[in-house]
Amino acid sequence: MVTGSGEEVGTAVVIHRRLRGISFTGSRETGEFISKVAGLKKVGLELGGKNAIIVMDDADIDLAVEGILWGAFGTTGQRCTAASRVIIHKNIQKELEEKLLKRVQKLKLGSGLDPNTDVGPLIAERAVKKTHMYTEIGKKEGATLLCGGQSANIHGFFYKPTIFTNVRPHMRIAKEEIFGPTLSILTAHDLHDAIQICNSIDYGLSSSIYTKNINSAFQAIEHIEAGITYINASTIGAEGHLPFGGVKATGNGTREAGWTGIEEFSEVKTVYIDYSGKLQKAQIDND
Repeated sequence: MVTGSGEEVGTAVVIHRRLRGISFTGSRETGEFISKVAGLKKVGLELGGKNAIIVMDDADIDLAVEGILWGAFGTTGQRCTAASRVIIHKNIQKELEEKLLKRVQKLKLGSGLDPNTDVGPLIAERAVKKTHMYTEIGKKEGATLLCGGQSANIHGFFYKPTIFTNVRPHMRIAKEEIFGPTLSILTAHDLHDAIQICNSIDYGLSSSIYTKNINSAFQAIEHIEAGITYINASTIGAEGHLPFGGVKATGNGTREAGWTGIEEFSEVKTVYIDYSGKLQKAQIDND
């Protein structure tokens, strides 16, 4: 184990000729740097996410609210699979927003070691500042702040759970990874519209759709550009026996966990054993 800064130790590890593989989890910018300088090493990248939960007008709204709360504010949004966008069918948006707002206002902030805590602290002061920076960006972009938007008045690096509505897909708060307790609500007119909005970002890690229509669920599975899709469940979570990873700017095609997790750290070797004592030609030569 070698510890140190990414700039000093990390760079040395990536460019060292005797190291044959790199497995990196972190920012898109660092991942792109590793890809450029790693040379012929095997490289596995697990980068950012801007995950969306789609809620259709036939969904169980109460169940969707539970999933949104956990996805957006569980681990204070500090998770690559956190749900930072909710795409709601226009027919149920008002009802869902009202129910979500009531629940968010009751969330308890406090120590993550306290089982009664709903939302814990951010990792550091810089994370609080970054989250608030995006709050100000959202306001300037014209989104409507429903709740939160400021530091919590308790000791530590706490930021109130924040929800923006009237968010448009082109806005920065709808496209960039914040890694804090901030949720953007976008409106969809139908399933096709919802999937297009979901795909209108650079990342493609986790996704979710709440619907009782099996056809809608399978269309989402087929057309959402993400490595993971949940049906009637939130975007947060990973089962150890299943592949984990994303597409587009989320990574380079490798997958962690499951049987694919072994492949990232393995090389294939082909072995021929001839016990005939005679010259064997390749099949292509025989043909």
